[in-house]
Amino acid sequence: MDPYAKPNESKVGAARPKIEHTGNVVDTRTREDRKKQKEEVKAERRAIKKAARQNLKRQLLEELDENRDR
Repeated sequence: MDPYAKPNESKVGAARPKIEHTGNVVDTRTREDRKKQKEEVKAERRAIKKAARQNLKRQLLEELDENRDR
């Protein structure tokens, strides 16, 4: 839509420009589906981070135990 168009020249209603930049591929997922998928990804990332923190903590404790024994 031309921001400087006169009211009778604006492209609204049936004359509005069609969305062409998406191509033929249309995402048929609903908003809830996309939200669920995002939540699953977030949960997976949290689990990976938690496992990494636990692994680093275990390694640190092992190193401290080794240094104490020396």
